[in-house]
Amino acid sequence: MHWAKDAAEAGRVIAKIADHHGVKHVVKSKSMVTEEIHLNDTLERRGIRVVETDLGEYIIQLAQEPPSHITAPVVHKRAEDISELFQRELGMHPTTDAVEMCAVARTALRGEFLDADMGISGCNFAIAETGTMCIVTNEGNGRLVTSMPRVYVAVAGIEKVVRAVDDAVLLWQAATRSATGQEATVYFSMSSGPRREGHADGPEVMHVVLLDNGRSRILERGYADVLLCIRCGACLNGCPVYREIGGHAYGPTAYSGPIGAVITPLLADDMAKARELPYASSLCGACRDVCPVKIDLPRLLLDLRCELAEAGGQPAFESGMAPLLERATLKAYAEISRGSRLYRGVSKVVGALSRLAAGGKGKDLNSLPPPLNAWTRTRAMPSLAVKSFRKRWSERERRTGKGDAE
Repeated sequence: MHWAKDAAEAGRVIAKIADHHGVKHVVKSKSMVTEEIHLNDTLERRGIRVVETDLGEYIIQLAQEPPSHITAPVVHKRAEDISELFQRELGMHPTTDAVEMCAVARTALRGEFLDADMGISGCNFAIAETGTMCIVTNEGNGRLVTSMPRVYVAVAGIEKVVRAVDDAVLLWQAATRSATGQEATVYFSMSSGPRREGHADGPEVMHVVLLDNGRSRILERGYADVLLCIRCGACLNGCPVYREIGGHAYGPTAYSGPIGAVITPLLADDMAKARELPYASSLCGACRDVCPVKIDLPRLLLDLRCELAEAGGQPAFESGMAPLLERATLKAYAEISRGSRLYRGVSKVVGALSRLAAGGKGKDLNSLPPPLNAWTRTRAMPSLAVKSFRKRWSERERRTGKGDAE
């Protein structure tokens, strides 16, 4: 057992374990907490090869991208994007058939499991009563990671500790139903130590790293409710803001969406570093309504906004510190929006230019000139509708004989 007060200490502990056992090759099960501490980067800097084995995580690792969703890290990619990636990185023949693509990934990953010196996983629940580390998966990779390599390391946030097996099972059911709508995940893997005499499977050595990394500070500051999160991703799926802008818009953070907008600033040693995130919400309450453990995220977001305002840490667009171009753009938009004629005229011009740049009606913009290319580096800019709402309404009114809406 190891205690790590922050990300740096956790990285040092795991790197020391790897050095002690001569580890050169690591396979990992899906883990948000290791994303949080940037463990892959830490190990790779020491010359250790790290391979993600969850299919979604494996895809984004090949693409050199961060995850965009807590439970579905590759939800932002189309089958065509993944096919092109596999053709380039794995030598797959051109296909978008899901079964064939999964078979190619399975073949590549099976060799990684057989060669690995160390397996690393996160932890959904750590059962104090039995000393058991539990991980919840829908793929067989989690069990392979925890049982095949000779060294196994489980990394758990301190909030993952539960009292007894019954508590873990109850939370497992809640997480499964809220994450994927299943009655139960395909696998619920439990590890209570290294392989014992007479056992066919299991690691020779097992280590558990309990990670604080700001969690004690969250308790002290009165935000304990956020540590109830079971990482089901339901708040992301219900959030109208996240659904429109995607996970990468929240910046280089392991946790996006409503839960990320709360937990990322709180985990940071300086909350002002993530001061924009508490404002990335309409406070509609959808996240609170779908949360299986009833975290009141809108209230927590308001509390964070209040703290930031009192500390003078308002976001750039409110504090007057936004870049000149951004302020000028918002001012111009405000002026255009004041008059209906000017707004309609500008809308027509912008719509025509966007369709011209996209190469046709209904196509998204995949690239924009600087500084707007900061958006299209990670996402497409949706093209404007061919007909505005006002025009559609006008046509409808004329068809029904109610006159011109203009």
